[in-house]
Amino acid sequence: MALYMDVHHGMKGITAEQLREAHNADLAIEEDERVHFQRAWADPESGVVYCLSEAPSAEAVQRIHERAGHKADEVHPVPLTV
Repeated sequence: MALYMDVHHGMKGITAEQLREAHNADLAIEEDERVHFQRAWADPESGVVYCLSEAPSAEAVQRIHERAGHKADEVHPVPLTV
């Protein structure tokens, strides 16, 4: 399994509760695509949300986000970490 960082734009004003709800929506169905969303971060001022996941593909990440109601604008592989 590989790591992926995805980015959502246009979520200006997102609250901690809304971020938690969106993350929980992903967690509820992530097993369908063998994805595991590890963490999510948000900047309410800019409206940018980032999610880190472990998944078999970027497409699997996107399918879960779409089904959960918040399609990612970008999905990037994270091949190296330190």
